[in-house]
Amino acid sequence: MVTAPPYGRPASARPYCRAVDDGEGDARRPLAAVVRAWAVVLVVGAAVSGGLALAGLPSPVLFGALAGGIAQAITGRTRLEVPGRAFQVGQGLLGATIGGLVSITALQTIAANWWQIALVTLATLVVSMVAGQGLRVHRDVNAVTGAFALVAGGASGIVAVARELGADERVVTVIQYLRVLVVLLAMPVVTAVVFSPPTDGAAASTGPSASLLADLALCVLAVVVGLGVARLTHLPAGALLGPLVVSVVLTVTGVLGDAEVPVALQQLAYALIGVQVGLRFTRESLQAIARMLPLATALIVAVIAACAGFGLLLSEATGASRLDGYLATTPGGLYAVLATAVESGGDVTFVLAVQVIRLFAVLLVAPLIARALLRRR
Repeated sequence: MVTAPPYGRPASARPYCRAVDDGEGDARRPLAAVVRAWAVVLVVGAAVSGGLALAGLPSPVLFGALAGGIAQAITGRTRLEVPGRAFQVGQGLLGATIGGLVSITALQTIAANWWQIALVTLATLVVSMVAGQGLRVHRDVNAVTGAFALVAGGASGIVAVARELGADERVVTVIQYLRVLVVLLAMPVVTAVVFSPPTDGAAASTGPSASLLADLALCVLAVVVGLGVARLTHLPAGALLGPLVVSVVLTVTGVLGDAEVPVALQQLAYALIGVQVGLRFTRESLQAIARMLPLATALIVAVIAACAGFGLLLSEATGASRLDGYLATTPGGLYAVLATAVESGGDVTFVLAVQVIRLFAVLLVAPLIARALLRRR
């Protein structure tokens, strides 16, 4: 098997940051090392965000923060982590934003086309798991590891249970987040070049807001109550879905009028999510499976292309736009997908529903598939 540090352990088990002695006394001055590391994240993130905004690409803050996190993770000597609570707040704010855009009409469309959505979900899972078996050309990868290294959707959930399912969690962790990275890098380019949506941010607003006080009340109630519900119910992707559900209830009932998440807090959420994903990539983790990275990347690109084809079929079958079909079937990067849908004027309800259905399907069938593959082995 691959010999490497146990970088597949949960993020919560890792230190917030770690200073490594680089010959200049950083080990004795950890605060200075941490400040320099975060400066790299901020400078690179700001530069990339500005460039993406000028290029007219969607969600520039999210993808800029992603670039800043990756730059620090693979070049710096200080290990950084976004505090778990801050990351949950970022997810919760994104959930609150999306909840305010949920459309009853879109839900009716989904209910009327449930079997087409189910078929596309099944096809996506089958294609991604078959592609994962291509990794078995390397003797370090068994059938279970291959299946879950490339399975589309639920990266954090699959990584968390990889060892329990009989997979090598180190290989699964790196390739899962490599898949997310490739999806995130391709998404803004494909969205802007192929679909050319509006990028003026108008789609993120549901109308004139009642007041700043009502907006902040929506954020606090959605995040605090939603995270509490998610913790009690152990809901998959609960930090996103819990606040989303609370936001939907507040929006539909009109308790807070036309309240919405302020744009500044939306951008904060995108930044926290982008940085967290970027910081998950380390030189050690990539070096540990360097031999299989070219094949893994090629298989990931093939899965993304196949899912884009499924998205076009889904849009034809349901009457959704091609952009909505593409975003709904994109194999990973749920938060970035939803952020892109919000800012590009897509049907957020449709995209969210298809993505969440696949997320639950992955987490439900993963133990069954693992047992079947282990019995064959």
